[in-house]
Amino acid sequence: MAWARRAERVAPGFPPRPEGMIVWVHATREHRVSAIMQLAARLVSQRRATFVLVTLAPGVIGPKRVKKNIILTAAPGPHPEDAAAFLTHWKPELCLWTCGDLVVSHIVLAAEAGLPLYLVDASETGFDQRPMALLPDPTAALLDYFTVIMASDANAARRLRRLGVAEEDLTITGPLQEGSAAIGCNKTDLRDLHDAIGTRPVWLAAMVQPEELATILRAHRAVSRWAHRLLLILVPDRPEMADGMARRIERGAMTYVRWSESAYPDEATEVLLADTYGEMGLWYRLSPVSFMASSLVSGHGGCDPFEPAALGSAILYGPNIGRHLHAYSRLAEAGAARIVRDTDTLTTSLKQLVAPDRAAAMSLAAWEIVSEGAQVTDRIMDLIHDTLDLAEVT
Repeated sequence: MAWARRAERVAPGFPPRPEGMIVWVHATREHRVSAIMQLAARLVSQRRATFVLVTLAPGVIGPKRVKKNIILTAAPGPHPEDAAAFLTHWKPELCLWTCGDLVVSHIVLAAEAGLPLYLVDASETGFDQRPMALLPDPTAALLDYFTVIMASDANAARRLRRLGVAEEDLTITGPLQEGSAAIGCNKTDLRDLHDAIGTRPVWLAAMVQPEELATILRAHRAVSRWAHRLLLILVPDRPEMADGMARRIERGAMTYVRWSESAYPDEATEVLLADTYGEMGLWYRLSPVSFMASSLVSGHGGCDPFEPAALGSAILYGPNIGRHLHAYSRLAEAGAARIVRDTDTLTTSLKQLVAPDRAAAMSLAAWEIVSEGAQVTDRIMDLIHDTLDLAEVT
């Protein structure tokens, strides 16, 4: 086979391995990547000096940004030497394989290296293709290497039983789904901003691209004629975009303050330009309604809607949310999120959600979606913690 021809292979290049324990999580389905990244973020927040190495199967696209101590990379090639080099370099403590699509060299060499192998969120469609065409199907033998197998539903469990997994080795847990723990914020800043804003209605435009700004400002101006004293908290996708956005706000003759200058809004402030990193927990807590930008125009893929959902914010979003389509679909079906496409639809939705009862109903639906699947995540987290605790002792 072509991958076995040694002369055509390229030596893999890896970034330096960090000091500490590494948990290897392999993502085989793009619609599960967000859930995996949230699981990884939770793990690194709970264990010091622990890193999560997330590998992406071919064709799977990862997020634009990752949190500290999370390493995102393509999976090694199927050639045994690629898998061996990968394991030798990273030396993970365990492997969490998701959904299915088992790769022979990865599974066998990881087991030979003594890694605990856990198959989670196993799906019915995760075993449709043979890892090696024209040869006997090795799936049943590969499944024997896993010490824990968690099926996403009854159909997946039936498929695994037909592949020879014993009933006592199989657990139906439900799917690994996106959710989000509430991200933190500076409590002093939150209290001071509450005092400064008072009873004014507030909405948030998060991760805004420059080409979306005109639509957002026009909608804010239109709604402000109807809801007096309305305050917009505007978060650029990157803080370095803020100077250009400030000039655009000035050209529109709107009053604003910049958070990077330690400025607080007063009664005359129309826009709070939140041009710093790492404070989204503060802005979501202040805003009953969050428009998740990087979604009105193509090329950015949208941003994670579960962070505002976990903090009680109703969610608006544009049509270009390819990176988070599954998440937005779940929220929209539950009545927790609403799509907007232009100034008119954004204005209409904001007018409706400025009413506290309408925003509260959406935020409650969002919270219920965030809470779904928490037991699955908790179970996987307990499994990882137990494994790492044992590794620390031994």
